[in-house]
Amino acid sequence: MVWDMNGGGYPTGWKLIDEEGPSGEGRAPAFDVEHARLLHQHELGESQCTSALVKHINAPLDIVWSLVRRFDEPQRYKPFVKQCVMREGGLEVGSIREIEVASGLPATSSVEQLERLDDDEHILAFRKLDGDHRLLNYSSILTLHEDEIDERPGTTVVESFVVDVPDGNTEEETCCFIEQLIKCNLRSLANICEQLPHQ
Repeated sequence: MVWDMNGGGYPTGWKLIDEEGPSGEGRAPAFDVEHARLLHQHELGESQCTSALVKHINAPLDIVWSLVRRFDEPQRYKPFVKQCVMREGGLEVGSIREIEVASGLPATSSVEQLERLDDDEHILAFRKLDGDHRLLNYSSILTLHEDEIDERPGTTVVESFVVDVPDGNTEEETCCFIEQLIKCNLRSLANICEQLPHQ
């Protein structure tokens, strides 16, 4: 379930994944939401759509970041990535990866470039350059924020995107499709991180 956050301390339009209600049972963010909002500002062009999703993970930030930062190994937590081959570079800005997409999606491959990798602020941003898919001019920003969940160290993940709306599709259809993929990715990330040993 995804709730559109018009309250609860999050920016309007941000969607909270897997909480009990639209206010997250009254749980206020334990990080600087305004700073996070500024990190997720996209330049929205004509015939484009954008959205942002929020996921709470019951694991320390360093564990979550250890998976997220691996631009060269997205298959470690993204279930729809069959394999990834680096075309250029490694983990430096400008590196390019080619992803083979698992069957069942309306795509077979995606060529993506790393635009930002910040180990201090825990930010990863990339954009799609090419590939067999319909997500033209797709750009994504993912940030991690230290949080406290059930009185234990936790992490809040925010992932936002901007993309062209394909011909024959509506803005709502396009955002809904991408949001479903992101939800699957972040749920998988949470499941893996919450099972890893940590203090």
